[in-house]
Amino acid sequence: MTPVRVLYLAGSGRSGSTLITTVLGQLDGVFAAGELRYLWQRGMMENRPCGCGAPFAECPLWSAVVAELFGVDPARIAAGLRGRLRMRGLPGLLRRHRAGARPVAPHPDDDAIAALYAAVARHAGPVIVDSSKLPPYGALLGALPGVELRVLHVVRDPRATAFSWRRRRGLDGTDDDRLMSRPPVWKAALLWLVWNGATLRLWAGRPDRYLRVRYEDFVAAPAETTRRIARFAGLAPAALPFTAAGTVRLAPTHSVAGNPSRHRVGAVAITDDAEWRRALSRRAYAVVTALTAPLLRRFGYPVRRAPHPVGRAARPEEE
Repeated sequence: MTPVRVLYLAGSGRSGSTLITTVLGQLDGVFAAGELRYLWQRGMMENRPCGCGAPFAECPLWSAVVAELFGVDPARIAAGLRGRLRMRGLPGLLRRHRAGARPVAPHPDDDAIAALYAAVARHAGPVIVDSSKLPPYGALLGALPGVELRVLHVVRDPRATAFSWRRRRGLDGTDDDRLMSRPPVWKAALLWLVWNGATLRLWAGRPDRYLRVRYEDFVAAPAETTRRIARFAGLAPAALPFTAAGTVRLAPTHSVAGNPSRHRVGAVAITDDAEWRRALSRRAYAVVTALTAPLLRRFGYPVRRAPHPVGRAARPEEE
């Protein structure tokens, strides 16, 4: 049986993975699945909208996939994943990886998870782009039989991600006024450090299975970066979805979960969101820089702030 090729976007949230996933989903043979680790909860249990706009249970593609998952209990699988992917289990996961053991222990639900990816490949395409990001979930996938994992490590300046987390954004797929989580900048910085550091430890030593892309480089040269990612995934697309320099035409995808921006369609300008450079307070900048310093230079980010004026005083919510 041909293994299912999964291009797994790993790293920290608010690093541009949603846009990159959607762009890749425009290529022939690529299926932009979104954050598949949430399928059991947000798709099967909560019936949130698919990227195509239809409720999950009414999407023809996902209906065909779910029909092949005989007898699965989505509530049990969702609860099991929450327990297995907790941050407190990360040190043990990394120790097992260093010792050459399976990083994530086998579990009875692994067969259902493997069956999900096999069904998606049969109905949607040979290359699945999964933007679940969490290193433990990527390690779980890499140990599943029938899965060929390739890790795309997407990084972004941690000051930009911390600022992005503070913005008010509606929770994807809900009809009420709930907002996405808005962690303080110190917590966003620590998450950036932990998840990116874990991604390096798990996969950076495998150049045939690991590629790192900075979001800033994708924005500066989207077509060139997309070709580079496609080659890494074993693809040679005949055409790219870019209509002009810095503009991409997006058709709907069937992403199952993610940032609300996964629903954008039509001509989309790919631009550098540089508001953080002037609006992030000096204190917040210093806090994030200090906490993420171990990886800043490795990823090519400056420690000192560029000479952009700070446009206003810090708001309490940024601290």
